[in-house]
Amino acid sequence: MSQKIESDKLFIKDVFQKWYRIPEYQRPYVWGDDQVGELLEDVRRARESNPQAQYFLGSMVLQKNQRQTDATSYEEYDLLDGQQRLTTLFLITAVIRDLTPASNGARKKTCQDSLYQMANPDDNVPERSRIVFDIRDEVRDFVQQFVQKDGGTLMQDQLKLLAGQKDGDTSVRHMAGALLRIHAFFAAGTPVDAFFPFLRSNVLMIYVAAEGLEDAFHLFTVMNNRGIKLRNSDILKAQNLKALPEADRAAQAKRWEATENHFGEEFDVFLSHIRTILVKQKASVNLLQEYEEYIYHPREFDRSTQTYHPKPPLLTKGKATFDFIDRHYRHYLALFDQDHFSVAQSYEIDNQLTLMRLGLEAEHWIAPLLAFYDRHGNQRLMEFLRLLDNKISADWMVALTPTDRVQNANAIIQTIESISDLNTLFADPVFQFHATGLRSVFDGEVYGRRFARYLLLKLDLLSHGHTTRFQPPPTLSIEHILPQTPDVQSQWRKDFTDPQREEWTDKLGNLIFLSRRKNSSQGNLDFTLKKEKYFKSNIELFSHSVRVFQSFSTWTLNDLSSNHATVVQQLRNCYGLP
Repeated sequence: MSQKIESDKLFIKDVFQKWYRIPEYQRPYVWGDDQVGELLEDVRRARESNPQAQYFLGSMVLQKNQRQTDATSYEEYDLLDGQQRLTTLFLITAVIRDLTPASNGARKKTCQDSLYQMANPDDNVPERSRIVFDIRDEVRDFVQQFVQKDGGTLMQDQLKLLAGQKDGDTSVRHMAGALLRIHAFFAAGTPVDAFFPFLRSNVLMIYVAAEGLEDAFHLFTVMNNRGIKLRNSDILKAQNLKALPEADRAAQAKRWEATENHFGEEFDVFLSHIRTILVKQKASVNLLQEYEEYIYHPREFDRSTQTYHPKPPLLTKGKATFDFIDRHYRHYLALFDQDHFSVAQSYEIDNQLTLMRLGLEAEHWIAPLLAFYDRHGNQRLMEFLRLLDNKISADWMVALTPTDRVQNANAIIQTIESISDLNTLFADPVFQFHATGLRSVFDGEVYGRRFARYLLLKLDLLSHGHTTRFQPPPTLSIEHILPQTPDVQSQWRKDFTDPQREEWTDKLGNLIFLSRRKNSSQGNLDFTLKKEKYFKSNIELFSHSVRVFQSFSTWTLNDLSSNHATVVQQLRNCYGLP
């Protein structure tokens, strides 16, 4: 890292001598009763165990900045990691201030100075809150009214109202709940006179700080292994909010957060799909760098001069980015969260998407799908889905490298953007795959290969039809009809020679889905008993499995080879193979 790294341990009394800012890209305060109570109990138990010992509470990752307020210059730290814990300590200090009688003016002043410092120009001390919350205006207002104000935490009725408002600001709701929980902790008998001195002078935190945001963020990603994790998307959001006029930020932040709430922990994945649509190359650095270097500030290398030259941005920060992300979020909802029956008068589109989401190994097919929908909507959507599924799955099954598979998916995006006529698009070589290799896959041993589950799902969908939704159960077990290790005295040994079992056991024609985990003892039963005792109650959810058992009363080599020929032909037809 290029910048100097600052690190030290601080007792809590020293932690609250510094100035902090919760940046606008940070996550909300979300600690509930359990986390707040655990912190309080940990400190109480540490004091009771050994009042003289030091107790380590956690760490903070900070970005160091130089601030100027009027004529006062001071250091301020943006909090990248440790926000939940530091905010809770901030709230504990406010409660202790309000529980301290007026006669103990020294403690009340200690608490108040830890929350809000009055200016002292002679000592270069600014007037400001110890922690500035940039994440929401509502949070700043709450802190001013209930935390900074002497007696604010005693307004229990108002705090209970705020803590119960499910539609209110997340941070405000949890801060109000935390204040109530802290009051309840001390009301249950823990003496402030013993707790507070120990908290201030024996409890310590470690902080690590860097001046550059990139260095600080790198520290965060290396160190943060628990808590509410900061994501690339949080900083990306902040960068784009800063590019907006002040009056527009709140509305755009709400649009962003609606999308973020939908995807939850997968939001960075969705943003990577957006990146792919724009860049059309395999990602080479982290998501934040990808947006910065390849979308907002792309460059090209001039070999003749051995220098880089700027290119026009693929997207600009601010409104254009918010609009682009929101538009593709709407596409995502239309594709994956809405019923397509009204479009096609069947569940074919819904069922195809279910197959792809459950069966395909990776998600690099989603970006081409979003790109197609952005240009063509529902127009011939099912045709495109078949082509896309066949191309993505074939590349996977014939064992192209992950890089080649991603590049092929990105080539589909390029083709979508360059060809507007759908007939021409669908006939483009970009959808071609290795036909000979795929035929070999279908006819070879499938069991144990990563795509076995996908192929059986595909066969199940082909037998299922589209008048109802395709909804495979969460537990999918692949079962051999001819067992892998039949008993020596079983009928299987009479119907199949050892070379025949070696050749056919793991082929597609011998495999079906069950809706429960395998039972090795029943799985080795002869076919008639196995069909009655083991399969009958475990295949009803799988159309392909039902078809197999309705079609065959025995399972000899002729039966197995006949079924194998049937399923291979089904798949060849699906992929357009002769």
